[in-house]
Amino acid sequence: MLIFESQREARGETRKLLLAFALSLLLLVLAVNAALALAWGLTWGFWAPGASGYPRHYFVVNTAVTLLFVLGGWWVETSRLTGGGVRLAEQQMNARPARSSGDFDEQRFCNIVDEMAISASMKRPHAMVVARDDSINAFATGWDEDDAVVAVTRGALDHLTREELQGLVAHEFSHIREGDTRLNMRLIGMVFGLEMLFRMGQHLFEPDERDRRMAFAILGLAIMCVGWLGWLTGRALQAAVSRQREYLADARAVQWTRSRDGLGGVLRKILSQQREGVVTSRMGSAVQHMLLVSFDTGKMGSWLDSHPSLAQRIRRIYGRSMGPLPPGQGRSDETAATPFRDEATPAGNKVQGDPPGGDNGPNWTLT
Repeated sequence: MLIFESQREARGETRKLLLAFALSLLLLVLAVNAALALAWGLTWGFWAPGASGYPRHYFVVNTAVTLLFVLGGWWVETSRLTGGGVRLAEQQMNARPARSSGDFDEQRFCNIVDEMAISASMKRPHAMVVARDDSINAFATGWDEDDAVVAVTRGALDHLTREELQGLVAHEFSHIREGDTRLNMRLIGMVFGLEMLFRMGQHLFEPDERDRRMAFAILGLAIMCVGWLGWLTGRALQAAVSRQREYLADARAVQWTRSRDGLGGVLRKILSQQREGVVTSRMGSAVQHMLLVSFDTGKMGSWLDSHPSLAQRIRRIYGRSMGPLPPGQGRSDETAATPFRDEATPAGNKVQGDPPGGDNGPNWTLT
């Protein structure tokens, strides 16, 4: 795996997708104006005697209302999501603070979070656990490092070795370091704003109290159609950005841990769980992108999935296809070797080059 090359590629693709997102908003405004212009002509302008065109400031008002709904919806949803990383983890993910004493696995997790914070030169995030989830998964949330949360499921604590848990935590640290949690919340807000535009058109299109459609129902239909296309485009671009950030976080995890068997082992064990039908508890679509692995497959194809497939991610890490691993492999031997203390050091394939957390230097590869 070419670590820095993979990171540059992911960042470059992200910039292109964000530019496409901005262009799609501009095209949405133009499409709304075109659709409302046609709807106005069909309902009034083309048939009314002596009609002399569109009302004064017609297109200015259309543009202002469109931006009000899209940007207003973005502001409302973003404000809701930025109320605190811990609160969001507790309410949306059913997570609780990890116990740094009294539970060996949770204490080990807290130790790894401390180590990774030092390695990455970052402020320590809140360590949390989703206690009633036997699947292997994790997520990071929070607006910035002061508000950040790294959480893992109980299944991750039960089935992963220390090296693998390090790879998982390093992946989530990358999301915080690169600002992915903040970026994703902004994109969620923008998609929500696009959905609000569709809802406005839907409201206009609905029949009145006497089951009669109003004269401007065609206007509502036009806004509905454009709003749906805008939402679909925004959702696809959001998913594409999320996939690139997952590739970036995978590369960062290998860089920081100097082991591809860490995160690679995690993904291979999740692949095994998927084949056994063990999946993460259902969560709202607004938080699916935050997970290490999302199970919310898009109904309209993989281009709406917020994560690359496990096979693609494993192939990028190892440079070839790798099969699944039994979820508990390596855990029994490790627990027997260190029943009371958590002093194991990560083994596995080492990386030559910069120390963990370094961003400059040679484009080192795994050996």
